[in-house]
Amino acid sequence: MAKHAERTIIRIEDLVFEYARDGEPGPSRAIDGVSLDIQAGSFTAVIGRNGSGKSTLARNINALLLPCGGAVYVDGFKTSDAASIWEIRQRAGMVFQNPDNQLVSAIVEDDVAFGPENLGIAPDEIRRRVDAALGAVDMYGERKKSPHMLSGGQKQRVAIAGVVAMRPKCIIFDEPTAMLDPQGRAEVMKILGELHDEGITLVLITHFMEETVGADRIVIMDAGRVALDGPPAEVFRHVGEIRAMGLDAPLAVELGERLRKRGHYIPYGLVTVEEMVAYLCR
Repeated sequence: MAKHAERTIIRIEDLVFEYARDGEPGPSRAIDGVSLDIQAGSFTAVIGRNGSGKSTLARNINALLLPCGGAVYVDGFKTSDAASIWEIRQRAGMVFQNPDNQLVSAIVEDDVAFGPENLGIAPDEIRRRVDAALGAVDMYGERKKSPHMLSGGQKQRVAIAGVVAMRPKCIIFDEPTAMLDPQGRAEVMKILGELHDEGITLVLITHFMEETVGADRIVIMDAGRVALDGPPAEVFRHVGEIRAMGLDAPLAVELGERLRKRGHYIPYGLVTVEEMVAYLCR
């Protein structure tokens, strides 16, 4: 995992966000007093069932939504300050669930160049960034293709390259694998690991519990609040609470629980299949 300085890049203070409800009195509260500090270079996974508020939280970090109460700061800039939006968007890029919603050009390399062009980057530097970003997601060989000719996983890799080319300090992934097959999911998660190794701050919003095990920190949300928060090994000691929130534990954690119930000694903290296999085969 990447080494990072203990510097807060995202600060969320008592965040409240409400949606208006059509034809019903009063708003619906999606985020209810959430406070989080996210450190530079860290990898934070945010998980919860549908309606838990996790995607609303992501959009508040990127200033696509603005707080109804409390505050969000990105690298010291307050998201509700209209004059800071440009600075925030340069520092916190976002990758969405459906890559088709982020692809805007007819040629892959033009799509990746779109963001840097809007930042006013010099053409020679844009060329270097586009080539490097496409190389980072293993799509350089497809740079002259039309996005509609690509698979879902390839499209998502191009969308990630477009954000990487803007060189943000932080990237927020809002359920980036939800529409992909297992191979596409694996490809995207491999890229996230590589970006983390490079020191980019990652915030992954997901409903796949297995995708959280490589994070430094897991935040589980329920009914707009933080229910559990900590390193994977600590969070997955609370399997009963996790199930009560309508979520499943990762395969290795489930297996450990079952073996313990049968009287076998299995240490806590084994959260990946690789760790469990290594322990059982030692």
